This record gives sequence, C-alpha cells and structure tokens, in this order.
Amino acid sequence: MSETPQPAPWIAAQRRQLLAQRGHAWLLQGPSGLGQYELGLSLVRAWLCDQPTADGACGHCGSCHAIDVRAHADLCVLMPEVQMMALGWPLPEKAQSEIDDKKRKPSKEIRVEAMRDAVEFCQRTSARGRGKAVLVYPAEQMNAITANALLKTLEEPPGDTRFVLASEAAHQLLPTIRSRCLTHTMTWPAAAEAAQWLQAQGLNEPDAAAALQAAGGRPGDALRMAADAGKAAAWAQLPRQLAKGDVAALAAFAPVDAVQALQKICHDLMALAGGSEPRYFSPADLPGKPLPMALLAEWSRELVQAARTADHPFNAGLMMEALASRARAVLISGKAA
Repeated sequence: MSETPQPAPWIAAQRRQLLAQRGHAWLLQGPSGLGQYELGLSLVRAWLCDQPTADGACGHCGSCHAIDVRAHADLCVLMPEVQMMALGWPLPEKAQSEIDDKKRKPSKEIRVEAMRDAVEFCQRTSARGRGKAVLVYPAEQMNAITANALLKTLEEPPGDTRFVLASEAAHQLLPTIRSRCLTHTMTWPAAAEAAQWLQAQGLNEPDAAAALQAAGGRPGDALRMAADAGKAAAWAQLPRQLAKGDVAALAAFAPVDAVQALQKICHDLMALAGGSEPRYFSPADLPGKPLPMALLAEWSRELVQAARTADHPFNAGLMMEALASRARAVLISGKAA
C-alpha cells in the first residue's frame, strides 16, 4: 500500500497538539485557506489508524488505505454534495441516483437526510474495532434543521464515536453546536513557511509570493488561485483595469469570486485610509490618493449585499457590469456613483 501524503508542516504541528488532548468533539475554526479540512481529515485518520503514533496515522495500514480510497466503514463524512463530489467522497446511493437521473442538482448545504444517516451511523458497532469518527465540513453549511438533528448525538455520543467539525465561518454555527465542542483556532503559518510549501507544490518563487499576497497569507487559497492561471495573471492589474472602466478585468472571475475580489480591494483601500498596510495588493497596485472612509464603508456594504445573490444573479453579465462600474467610480473619483 502506498503511504498517505504528508500534510503541510503547520497542519502536522496542530495535529500533534490536538492528538495529545482528550475530547469527543472538536471545532476547527478560522478563515478559508488555513487547512481546516486537511487537519480534520488528518485527525480522523489518526483516531481510526491501526498503528497510530503521537504524530498521527501510520499512513500504510488497512485503515489508512480505506480512507484513501474513500471506503472506511467507521468514517462518516458530512459535506454538501457539491463538495463531496469535488473531493472524491461517494454520495449515498439514493442521492447519487437522484442526481444522475437529473431529478435535482447536488446540494450546496449539508442535507438533513445525510445528518439523520450520520446519527444512525453513530449507533452502530465499530467495524474495525477502533471506534468511529464523523467529519463535518464546512460545518457552517448545516442549516438550523440539520444542526438540530446533530445536537443530541453531539452532546451524548455513543462511547466510541468522535466528531470533527471544521468551519470557515464558525460564527454562523448555532451557539448550542459551538458549546458542545472543544474549539481550536487554526494557526496562520509564517509567510516564509507558506511560500516554501507553495514552491513544494510546484510554484516558482515569484508566483508563490504573488499568490500568497493575493490570498492574504492563506496558503490553501493561494494554491487554488495559482491553479487558475487567468485569475492569477489578472490579479495585480485588477485595480488599475477597473479604474479604467474595463469590465473585461473581471472576465476571469465567476460572480462569487468577483465580489470577493472587489471586497479585497475595498479592504485594502480602507486599510490605507486608516494608515495601515494593504493585505491583498501591494501599495503600487492601488490608487495613490487615500479615499474617503465613508465612501469605502458604503461600497463595502454594497458588496456584502451583492454577495448574498452572487450565487444566483438575475443576469450575470449585467451584474458584472454594475460591479465594474461601481468599482471605477470609487477608484477614480472618490465620489458616490
């Protein structure tokens, strides 16, 4: 059997820290790109491993192999169906059949039916004798009904079941869910460590540095951005192109990503207006003059509103034009559009 690939150094360090502690339910929280999913999966690997060490799973036993091929009888993974498909986890037979027959689209939320199956899974006897594990990611994609279906089991789980809830927006979780978990806030890796890891993934030094800045220091997000050559190449020029009124500057971005990119520009402009350093762009990429904080706050509120409908815009083309037009008005005039 081939050995499991090793996680990033900062993930391995956190795994070692958490494995040394006791607890039946962990909540891994922090912004995107810090490795919540990777750490959560690394923890359940160690819990279920036939030959675990203080550093984690052995990587070559039958249990580790079963997780690698997404077929471990004692592991239940709860994700939105779109993410399960993207990460190679099999859907329940009924759900897969409904999607194959085009009766519905893959869910972007963790469905209550899947949660009920997970609760039933917790009542079973461990198949391999190492206990059972439930991995929930991203946990904020549970709606209130789904979260409530988990509450009782999370509070009083069967003796051999452990949980990892990994979240990129833990504030959206029910307080009753958060209170039943031990909380771990994800570690931010040092810039040099993150850049070295990105280079190990195949990026050259300049591309790694550029991607890391565009992602605000989050290596996972940086790697995903670097994989999209069009988006990565357009990033540094984005504020200047928008200031010229070039709608095509957003062509490499889906509506959701376009709104997030504009929010990063707005964040950096607010940082400059407040006398701080920008996070996502270099100062040379942004307008030379500080813009009024009131205008930037207004734009920020508008972008938050746009983000609520970006997944399902009434007309994507018109939405992108409106976003670009508003960005130009802010960037060049300092006056409301």
